[in-house]
Amino acid sequence: MSDWLPTTKKEVKARGWNDLDVILFSGDSYVDHPSFGAAVIGRIIEAEGLKIAIVPQPNWQDDLRDFKKLGKPNLFFAITAGCMDSMVNHYTANRRRRSNDAYTVGGKPGHRPDYATVVYSNILKDLFPDVPVIVGGIEASLRRVTHYDYWSDQLKPSILADSKADLLFYGMGEKSIVDFIRLVKKGVPVERLTNIPQTAFMVDTYSKYATNKKWLELPLASHEECLEDPKKYAQNFKHIEEESNRMEAAKLTQEIGDETLVINPPYPPMEEKELDRVFDLPFTRQPHPKYHKKGVIPAYEMIRHSINIHRGCFGGCSFCTISAHQGKFIVNRSEESIMKEVEQVTQMPDFKGYISDLGGPSANMYRMKGKHEEMCKRCKRPSCIFPDVCKNLNTDHGPMLRLYKKVRQHSGVKKAFIGSGIRYDINFYETGNPQVDETNKEYLREVIRHHVSGRLKVAPEHSSDEVLKQMRKPSFDLFKKLTRMFEQINKEENLNQQLIPYFISSHPGSNSEDMAHLAVSTKRLNFKLEQVQDFTPTPMTVATVIYYSGYHPYTMEKTYVAKSKKEKLSQRQFFFWYKNEYRRQIINELKRINRQDLVKHLFDKK
Repeated sequence: MSDWLPTTKKEVKARGWNDLDVILFSGDSYVDHPSFGAAVIGRIIEAEGLKIAIVPQPNWQDDLRDFKKLGKPNLFFAITAGCMDSMVNHYTANRRRRSNDAYTVGGKPGHRPDYATVVYSNILKDLFPDVPVIVGGIEASLRRVTHYDYWSDQLKPSILADSKADLLFYGMGEKSIVDFIRLVKKGVPVERLTNIPQTAFMVDTYSKYATNKKWLELPLASHEECLEDPKKYAQNFKHIEEESNRMEAAKLTQEIGDETLVINPPYPPMEEKELDRVFDLPFTRQPHPKYHKKGVIPAYEMIRHSINIHRGCFGGCSFCTISAHQGKFIVNRSEESIMKEVEQVTQMPDFKGYISDLGGPSANMYRMKGKHEEMCKRCKRPSCIFPDVCKNLNTDHGPMLRLYKKVRQHSGVKKAFIGSGIRYDINFYETGNPQVDETNKEYLREVIRHHVSGRLKVAPEHSSDEVLKQMRKPSFDLFKKLTRMFEQINKEENLNQQLIPYFISSHPGSNSEDMAHLAVSTKRLNFKLEQVQDFTPTPMTVATVIYYSGYHPYTMEKTYVAKSKKEKLSQRQFFFWYKNEYRRQIINELKRINRQDLVKHLFDKK
């Protein structure tokens, strides 16, 4: 049992410990795998020489025994809601309660509260008022400043205000937690730790606190101003997003009542050796033995034989939170570290020779960065590839091809699939360098030939160029080009594989006419869509800001948003034009918007 972090008093005793330095509470079942944030932070704390235990999915509805069972830690409590925001985990785009939870053993719902970070933190603050509480993970990270909460339909202040936590760690917290631990171990009080990068905290508005004098300060409109004027909330977001994605960012401050929220700038992107060190920690790569015979953990089943080769995403999609959490600059693992993990995966007892994914947030960004870093240091663009691919971006797919070949040649690997979505706009971008352009074309062929499990996933998201601009996605013409190339390569390689596109309805800027054109366009390409979803407003995205305020934060242009259930269902039905049960409603909607001409394009069999 000592291979895992202890979760009970008995397991703590088995390690010969009489007390603990840190107790980490998580909203997920405990899986000791580098894809699960609680496991990563737990292992880092352990590597710093601290005695740590993890309490997965504590019961918050009984006498709170789970919060008391391990006693009081010597240094601090740590909290994460888990690998997802608890509200996204719990509710659909229509605010319906989900019937399952992918991060819970057996897939069972109901094992974490709504707003888990706030609930856990308040319980610990009540039970142990003298022990510092720190929060991190997706939920805390993306709710670090005034944000729109779709499920309560209101603007909420920083999660620090509601949780009463002492310190918030945003983004990927490995560097900030280490700096924090080293100072706490020296006896520095938590309230004095106000200059650690990539952390946030609250102070009395007129009090003084230690700060890095090199950091510029950028004041945001107060929470109260945002409540009064949605435009100020929208204008805030532009600054928040830009500073989240800069190499040399400013410190952000925001007044909330009589307190001030301080968000220190992020660290520079991690070095390769730093990321390797994280993945080299002694993960068992398995769920804790306490879950044996209790069912599978669906999220773990999906990633148990997958390998993450990089972090970050420079796509900057309007509806996506990856860059807000991981940053837009790509942090790579070394080939040596990746191949070491490949070897570990091949030694797993249940491994049958198939790596489920060799990728990252986007499949094909490994080793990509600015050719001239000085230009990147001055850049404020939230996306390196929208509205066009930056001329300073190195888009050479060669390093990935070499890595894929190494993995394929491993004696224990039958096939390594690329399960992450491919950004074909990078793939098609013509650099002017004949060698690189040829390599990039070869990448698509190699993926189709060697790394597809019968289905290649891509995300065009929409067909309307106007909606795609709102999404920060490339023109639909590029998806048409991909479709032609995919069919051609399949034919030349004598393969019978499918292209699986992802689409979103009800995204800000999209209306019924746009969705009707999407239906017609995909019909002409012989697609009957499966991978579709309604837009869900989540904290810290451009699209969510537009959804709430009605204004684009960069242009302050008024933007149409489908908000009512009727409007959203009206858009969604166009995905399923080929199903008889939707035909009458679609025809009625096309008549309503005076586009009867599209009826024949959808329902004419010719």
